[in-house]
Amino acid sequence: MKDFPKVLILNQPFNNISGGGITLSNLFKGWQKDKLAVVCLGNLLNEQTQLEACDQYYQLGHKEHIWQFPLSLLKRKYESGPVTVNKREKKVKTLQKSPLRERLLKEYINPFLKWIGVLNWASRLQLSPELCRWLDAYAPDVIYAQAQRREAVVFCRLIQQYLNKPMVFHMMDDWLEVLPGEGILGKYWHRKIEGEFMEMLACCDRHFSISEPMAKAYQKRYGFQFQTFHNPIELEFWSKSQRKDYSFGDKIQILYAGRMGMGIQSSLETMAQCLEELNQNRERQIELVLQVGKKPSWADRYSCMVHRGFVPYEELPDRFAAADILILPYDFTPSATAFIKYSMPTKASEYMISGTPVLVFAPEDTALVSYALDHHWAKVVTKNQVRELRSALLELIDNEDLRREIARSAIQLAGERHDAVKVRAAFRKEINALTHSIRTTARQV
Repeated sequence: MKDFPKVLILNQPFNNISGGGITLSNLFKGWQKDKLAVVCLGNLLNEQTQLEACDQYYQLGHKEHIWQFPLSLLKRKYESGPVTVNKREKKVKTLQKSPLRERLLKEYINPFLKWIGVLNWASRLQLSPELCRWLDAYAPDVIYAQAQRREAVVFCRLIQQYLNKPMVFHMMDDWLEVLPGEGILGKYWHRKIEGEFMEMLACCDRHFSISEPMAKAYQKRYGFQFQTFHNPIELEFWSKSQRKDYSFGDKIQILYAGRMGMGIQSSLETMAQCLEELNQNRERQIELVLQVGKKPSWADRYSCMVHRGFVPYEELPDRFAAADILILPYDFTPSATAFIKYSMPTKASEYMISGTPVLVFAPEDTALVSYALDHHWAKVVTKNQVRELRSALLELIDNEDLRREIARSAIQLAGERHDAVKVRAAFRKEINALTHSIRTTARQV
């Protein structure tokens, strides 16, 4: 497809560190660079923002992101307008953030505002004259949007109404279902935001989900048909280091790579507890390697823990294939389960293609578990018990044929369902169909 439509992307920059950013980067890879532009909040733009795929960014700053008093005195004021790109370093120029301010906001102020029920009221996004001029100059054919909070949902609708262009919305996590448990006004905000979410969906011409269970649930919940687009993978890139040998070395390494946010940490600590018990009676020791940004505070309590930190994206195939087992954990708390129930980890398809056997440790009623059980690409544990986890882990460790069988099934599924060539073709077809129908109608008029 040579004639790519001009796409305006809302609320998510291109990057290789967040699920939304990675999925975005892989879906739009190969798109004409001058036909992609992003509008997002300044706090989302950083040194990890990718410029290879897109270098047209509009930063929503103090002219668009309005905070209520007295929060307006505490929150950082970002400049509004096109983002300056350091062409020599090929990086986005960003403001230096105060670690103290970031910690106060993240650990104290925002949780308190959420608890008393005002965080969703405290700020809003509006269309400034500067943003409108930028939008008019760019003149997109299609809008592609993600959203993870109320102000982003409302902003999607404002942009669509202003431009009057077809819009595609892509849902990553079921974050709306977490709202009822957030503070004393949680149920009020759930009702209000779900209504605003419905209004936004009604403005969309296409609705995308991150998993098939989400598509089915959302069609029933909201009445719109959702098409599933999960993170696609470059088979050649990921297959270059694919694991072929399923024997172990002197130590057994279980690797988790990715974010340490909501819905992850307690299950990883349960794994650490499990390994501590196993290592007391095994000659070959087992390590739990966390390839994450910040070492969790609880990690020092366990001798089995190893912290690596993030590595460049180009090194991930080697790291995944070098591990003996890859773990995909979800927490079992009600709030975590509500958030991740219909999610599909970005790294799931990357794990599959690596050739390393995968262990899924997550609640039974999640899209991840359903997918793993239906297609046999992982060993699955659905009970939040060290005993159950230990039993499944020992079965994997003691049975080389099982490890090989799981890995082969995962590789086959990755090729069938997550091949970037196939997924991108379907994605581009959906985007292009919108502009084609509009242009045809225009010619008839």
